[in-house]
Amino acid sequence: MQQMSTNMQQQIEWRRAKVMELLSKGESNQSEMARILQVDKSIICRDIAYLRLQAKENIKKYIDVRLPEEYEKCLVGLTAILREAWNTAANTEDKRGKIQALSLAKECYSMKLDLLTNATVVDDAIRFVSQKSIAKIQLFPPTIHNKAEKESEESDYNGDKVQLEDEKQKEKIEEITTTTNHVF
Repeated sequence: MQQMSTNMQQQIEWRRAKVMELLSKGESNQSEMARILQVDKSIICRDIAYLRLQAKENIKKYIDVRLPEEYEKCLVGLTAILREAWNTAANTEDKRGKIQALSLAKECYSMKLDLLTNATVVDDAIRFVSQKSIAKIQLFPPTIHNKAEKESEESDYNGDKVQLEDEKQKEKIEEITTTTNHVF
């Protein structure tokens, strides 16, 4: 029984991979995809809906988790390169080597400045995802039978929302402070 379920899951994953492959190759006709994969068109519609949802989740995860991590790694890496460039410039007697090391340091400063000024883009992306999550919660709140309970919960929710936004602001300030400390 479990093997049958595993096989079925593998078939679904294979089919979805094929649907994604066809979409990536420019095929948009769902009837044609259904004919190629020898399944009903409704299955293709569901697969496309699933793939879109999966893509949204992947982007949210990337923005919430991966992007800040990669951003921080870039800053730390550039700081290490900058330190080594200054050490090389200070410890070399060769004029050409010193100029190359200083040029590398200048390039590192430029890249770090670019990353730091683009931090607003990263922050905006994170804020956008957070706001979309809050909007989704507001669109689909839990069902409440009693009007008084609903009003009470809404006032609690709004208070929690303000507190959540304040906490996020504090986190962003700490993040910027940490980033600034890495730079200077």
